[in-house]
Amino acid sequence: MDATEEIIVSNDTGVKVVSRKEIGFFASLLRRVFFLEILQGMKLTLTTAFKKPVTQQYPKEKRQAKQGFRGLHALVRDPATGKAKCVGCGLCAAICPSRCINIFTSEGDNHEKVVDRYEIELLRCLYCSFCVEACPFGAVVLTEHYEYSDYSREAFFMTKDTLLDNWDKYMEGPKGRYYLEHFWRPKLEDFCTPHEQAIFKPKAAITSEPLSPVPITATGTAGEVSNE
Repeated sequence: MDATEEIIVSNDTGVKVVSRKEIGFFASLLRRVFFLEILQGMKLTLTTAFKKPVTQQYPKEKRQAKQGFRGLHALVRDPATGKAKCVGCGLCAAICPSRCINIFTSEGDNHEKVVDRYEIELLRCLYCSFCVEACPFGAVVLTEHYEYSDYSREAFFMTKDTLLDNWDKYMEGPKGRYYLEHFWRPKLEDFCTPHEQAIFKPKAAITSEPLSPVPITATGTAGEVSNE
């Protein structure tokens, strides 16, 4: 039985079979005896064996994470007070789809809210960055650090002190300021009315002249305007 060879052409829209070619008995026998398919594969292997490798030898060669990468969590430390900027509002825990954030607060001496515990379970986190967007004070960030594998589950349980240490290690200084300026939203300008937004204004607000009263004609009633 003769074999069939398909000539396939691939383009931007997909893969298309252009034509089908019947392979004769002797050609099929030569392919089976001399393993032509294997030789074709070895040709491809030999042509790429002497090219410069593109694989990075991790961990000796490490790739620098892009700015805004969603990596290990951190709590922002206020440079003025040295404490966490978190006020315990709970918006990050409320918006978290995996419920991996737990916040425990108490009342301070001046009746202010004090954050006693701030905990994140990394194994449940989706790294969606919703907590960063929901925080109105820019108190939680996702750093560029991605090397934190471990052999125990306890290592993936982040406490308040651990999260503050992550900020000091990976985001303190210009890197942290750049992150909060470019990747932390929303900001105050996000709530302003865009210039291209259509705004309804009453006629009295557009013209400075007061509205004239409706005239009353001899045959008409109030609210009807004469056509004369």
